[in-house]
Amino acid sequence: MDKELSIFDKYFFEKKGKEQGFVYIAGVDEAGRGPLAGPIVACAVILYSEVDGIDDSKKLTERKREELFDILMSEEHDIGISVISNKIIDEIGIQSANIRAMTEAVFKLKNKPDLLLIDGYEIRGFPCPAWKIIKGDQRSISIGAASIIAKVTRDRIMKEYDKQYPGYGFAKHKGYGTKEHLVAIEKLGPSPIHRFSFAPFTQKIDNLFPD
Repeated sequence: MDKELSIFDKYFFEKKGKEQGFVYIAGVDEAGRGPLAGPIVACAVILYSEVDGIDDSKKLTERKREELFDILMSEEHDIGISVISNKIIDEIGIQSANIRAMTEAVFKLKNKPDLLLIDGYEIRGFPCPAWKIIKGDQRSISIGAASIIAKVTRDRIMKEYDKQYPGYGFAKHKGYGTKEHLVAIEKLGPSPIHRFSFAPFTQKIDNLFPD
């Protein structure tokens, strides 16, 4: 391995993959595992040029995420996005929905990747190697890019849902279980985009049918 290759370099895993002969290296990440409402969104990205400022989407301001999203989408990068609805999440469970979203995002890439860099998860069944990278959105430029695109895509979806289902505050909390959101659920009841397989909805159902 090149002595100049540092684990603190956000291109470390991409460079390591190139050294091993891989050409199309895709970073994969998701947004929306934990919320009580809305979809889970996954993104796969093959970067073809350097992009300054990429980091874990959670560390960036909304304005910076939007700026980087526009840059990434306007340049000649290979990007696949998958959106899995709350209804599918309720049907198959969040873990299976997460895997489906990531898998679909990969298969939506124009070029078939020969190496995947996946944030935090070991997903099998791909026709190429997949490296599980803990805190990958902070350590890999490709995963960081995927995290930004997934986060901005999902946030925009939730802002549209806020218009369809006013009163819940979806544009603000994006479906996460904030106090404001829980109070709105108590007041308005669940909306069509809530995940009924998540607490507090499962708890309410259990209370209705005690053992």
